[in-house]
Amino acid sequence: MTSELTSQQIANLVEGLLFVASEPVSVKHLASVLDCTPAQIEAGLEQFKTGQAERGIRLQRKGNWLQLVTAPELADYIEKFLGLTFSGKFSTPALESLAIIAYRQPITRPEIDAIRGVNSDGVLRTLISKGLVEEVGRLDTVGHPALFATTFEFLRYFGLESLEQLPELELPQLQFPQSSRLLEEESQAEA
Repeated sequence: MTSELTSQQIANLVEGLLFVASEPVSVKHLASVLDCTPAQIEAGLEQFKTGQAERGIRLQRKGNWLQLVTAPELADYIEKFLGLTFSGKFSTPALESLAIIAYRQPITRPEIDAIRGVNSDGVLRTLISKGLVEEVGRLDTVGHPALFATTFEFLRYFGLESLEQLPELELPQLQFPQSSRLLEEESQAEA
């Protein structure tokens, strides 16, 4: 029945379904509800995305999971409309940990601690309580440490449609003159 739907019709149906969904919805579930293929859903999503720039809603995606959110530029108006007074300030340790998780996910707490050089238990609890980070599994190693990743709330809070919109990391080029000299000496000794 729906295999005869156009991409625009699928886009409209997907928008309606996501609008009433209380949680993120998978592409596979949308395809089963609309009796079409995931590829047809993807084509409909592309159609939807072309017209969303001028609207007050955005399609947010994390892997194969989708949801509708308000446009980030409406945040001040929405807060005023809803009477919200949210202190959106994070401590430096919280921002550090959140950045580490966002770029290295999934990641364990010991790995976060190793990168930061300090214990991150408290900061991680805060990020979890704010719904920005969640446990997504366990590492198959000794102790089975929890793996953490960002959530849809993270994307919503920072106004991102997907993790691909995170800025590129610019890592400084570290110079290790002594190490370089030692490597040169070792390679010359081997030759």
